[in-house]
Amino acid sequence: MPRHSFHISTDWPGLRNDTGTMSSENFHTKISIPPEMDGPGVGTNPDEMLLGAAATCYIITLAAMLERSRIEKRALTMKSEGIVEVDKGIITYKEIIHRPILFLGTSANEKAFTLTKKLMLKAEQSCMITRALKGNVTVRVEPEIHM
Repeated sequence: MPRHSFHISTDWPGLRNDTGTMSSENFHTKISIPPEMDGPGVGTNPDEMLLGAAATCYIITLAAMLERSRIEKRALTMKSEGIVEVDKGIITYKEIIHRPILFLGTSANEKAFTLTKKLMLKAEQSCMITRALKGNVTVRVEPEIHM
């Protein structure tokens, strides 16, 4: 069974409200606590990183499913929202909502439209990151399809 390892290096030189760095082979960014949680808001934060992992996994999974199904598309964009609740000082990542917008190719018909809608919902269940979050964070999709 093939296995893959991914590596990230972090450096945190200070205390809670300081700024650190995170890097891998393909990126380097500053990190800190977001201002919504009384942090400095420099660079990115764990909440955005989790949302980014879920969003990129979903949109790449969807693109692969569309390709395998030979669904022609003109454009695919998405906005994702991560919802975090604070209850009695306990911070919980509750929900991720993906809102993909897909413009089908000029040769699309009703059959392609119906299949595309199914794939847009199935991609969320097929995404490795969503499966890793299952039971802890609700992930849902609100797709928009244009012919």
